Amino acid sequence: MWNSESPMMPMPKFGMHDDTRQKPTPGASTPGTSTGTQEHAIAPGSPIVNNPLYNQGWLQGQIGKYIRVAFLLGTNTFQDRGGTLQEVGISFIVLKETSTNNLIMCDIYSIKFVTVFANQTIKCQD
Repeated sequence: MWNSESPMMPMPKFGMHDDTRQKPTPGASTPGTSTGTQEHAIAPGSPIVNNPLYNQGWLQGQIGKYIRVAFLLGTNTFQDRGGTLQEVGISFIVLKETSTNNLIMCDIYSIKFVTVFANQTIKCQD
C-alpha cells in the first residue's frame, strides 16, 4: 500500500538566466572536441534515396529508362502512366511523357507496380 502522507519534493525553480540546465553531462563530449572515444559521423545524402533496398534507391538506378508505373488510387482504382524516369525524390518521382515531353510528378507512396522495359530502343506508346 502506498503512503499517501509522504511529502513530495518541490520542483527546482529555474530562472531565465539560470545556466544550471545548460551544463554538459560529465564525461560527455561537446561538438568539435575529442574525448578519446569513438566519434560518429553522419553520412552525406539521404539513406533512403541512395540505398537500393528501398524503392526510391532502386528507382534511382532506373533514371533515364522508359518505365510504366501503376498507381493505386483509393481502394480499387488503378491508373498507369508511362514515360522516361527523370528524377526520384523521397516522396515523388518525375516522368517525362514521350508524346508531349510534359513532366509529371507522381506520388511514390501510391505506386504499386513499376515495369522497366527490356528493349529501351523501342519506346512504348502511352
